[in-house]
Amino acid sequence: MINSISEITQLWDRALRKIDERLGERQIFDSFFANSYINNVQDNTIVVVVSTALARTLLKTKYYDLVSGVINEITESNYRLDFILEGEAKSEKIDYTAPQPKKQQQFFQDAILNTKLTFDNFVVGEFNREASQAALLIASNPGKMFNPLFIYSHSGLGKTHLLHAIGNYIIKERNPNARVLYITANDFVEEYIKFVRGEKDDETLKDYVKNFDVLLLDDIQFLANKVKTQEMFFYIYTHMINFNKQIVITSDRQPNEIANLEDRLVTRFTQGLVVKIDEPDQNTCVEILRKKIIASGLSLDNFDDNVLYFFADKFSKNVRELEGALNRLMFVVVSMKKTDKITMDVAVEAVSSLVGGKQLATQLNEQKIINAVADYYNLTSSQLTGKIRTGQIVLARHVAMYLIRYMLDIPLKKIGDMFGGKDHTTVMSGISKVENELKTNEGLNQAIEEIKKRLKP
Repeated sequence: MINSISEITQLWDRALRKIDERLGERQIFDSFFANSYINNVQDNTIVVVVSTALARTLLKTKYYDLVSGVINEITESNYRLDFILEGEAKSEKIDYTAPQPKKQQQFFQDAILNTKLTFDNFVVGEFNREASQAALLIASNPGKMFNPLFIYSHSGLGKTHLLHAIGNYIIKERNPNARVLYITANDFVEEYIKFVRGEKDDETLKDYVKNFDVLLLDDIQFLANKVKTQEMFFYIYTHMINFNKQIVITSDRQPNEIANLEDRLVTRFTQGLVVKIDEPDQNTCVEILRKKIIASGLSLDNFDDNVLYFFADKFSKNVRELEGALNRLMFVVVSMKKTDKITMDVAVEAVSSLVGGKQLATQLNEQKIINAVADYYNLTSSQLTGKIRTGQIVLARHVAMYLIRYMLDIPLKKIGDMFGGKDHTTVMSGISKVENELKTNEGLNQAIEEIKKRLKP
């Protein structure tokens, strides 16, 4: 019989380790299992608290046998499992895992590394390769090379992910006892204000920060115009650099473009290594989507390729928005549409509110042309963009390339990407064949005119 707090805590800790091993999907485990705990044990039922309604649904259905099997294997009993939400747990009379009071850290109480953001799930493309390689090099040799590392880009392109990846790598791969502090510049400003007001008196802000081995500072541009805060940061920065403690900084612009930032800070930032993240190319965006779909436990076979390229085209300027759009699509598919096949129609409906409402449904784009051509020739869009080379499919494929080129003025390389990564010479050849046929083939002329009519709003 399980009675004591320690027995319950040990049971769930052991269960989680086994579940993690058998699940083999780190993203799923971190999302739905990592923050769970046993609330109480009543008779033959173990009540487990989970963080979200989606987690409760998945653990009750898809993963029930896994969790139940692990629990009963450890206890050599036959317990029934019940899953409840955090809010419901508060009404229970017994909470066996209520955390014991701990002394809170003096500064940056909300500072924490996100263990989900690692190098393993950071998708690398030409647009971010330099920054990714520099971050991994720094994480492998903290304080020994390129100090500070300064990464800049527009918002939503992966700077914060790299900061957390560096911290996680150092702790997991280099030194589990390393003291790593991840904060934003706004966090630093807020703590400085509290400090000068006398609200923090056990230790100074300077002494607290400089005791860390690694400082990861996000969005340094928010220190602009804050003279006294910059002075405090300069002291901390100088001390950490002098003692070979690693500093990594991010910004939305390069150091000399941050207005009203002290010259001595700008100079020191540029003495390290400054790297830029550009906007991602379409193929990298598609790869990001594929990786996220797999990590979410869904099958790529359920997604039309056109959907992924459509998302990559519409949201390619910001990886955060790209992932948000996919999250929106998966929510609609799982919770509302409940369909196994994600087509362009489903995708457009799901994200129409994110990119212009109903206008998106009528806007002409590559996917609409591909769908119209496929429908005209009684094919699927996947057949049209795939590798099958039978006569009818090849003709339809060339027609689609021709219409995309001349109706949208899309570059040949991008058209090739839409059709399985064909090079621009192949696309040009296909378009030329259609152009030549149109001179003498009345049937082809009629087909293209009919497709154009179908594409009109």
